[in-house]
Amino acid sequence: MTKDVFAAIFERRSVRSFTHQEVPLATVTRLLEAAAAAPSAGNVQPWKFFVVEDADTRKELARAALNQTWMADAPVVIVVCADLARAEKTYGERGRTLYALQDTAAAAQNILLGATALGLGTCWVGAFNERMVAAVFDLETQLLRPVAMIPLGHPAKTAKAPARRPAEDIMSIIKGGS
Repeated sequence: MTKDVFAAIFERRSVRSFTHQEVPLATVTRLLEAAAAAPSAGNVQPWKFFVVEDADTRKELARAALNQTWMADAPVVIVVCADLARAEKTYGERGRTLYALQDTAAAAQNILLGATALGLGTCWVGAFNERMVAAVFDLETQLLRPVAMIPLGHPAKTAKAPARRPAEDIMSIIKGGS
């Protein structure tokens, strides 16, 4: 089952309760292919994804995420990392400090939307101790920076839609004039 992009955008929810049903590797691979299709400054693609199925490692990540223990219940946690050296090689400091983060954020959003289109649940987890996550994968020696963690699985319940600000409140229209 797939949905159009607007359906996925408006149906996406932060899911924090998962069934025990596994997510096939082929599905995870498809989501990472969608992530790799994200826009990237200069097509540098400064991202790396750790797909964590191991229960003990998921628990360790949940502890690093300020003890958000629900994360460990997801059958998969994808750790989205920015490859700082890769971005810096092309764009210098701006690549390392900005473009790498923008690019990986776009890739993470593609994972969230792709998962929604496939009927799966996710949650963007950005509240975590970066050093603890980096230590799990020895990221500091690889010049990789964890940007987000995405628990992935089949939702155990339907999440309610949060209130959103109306378009009129978030836009300013600048018209050319005479």
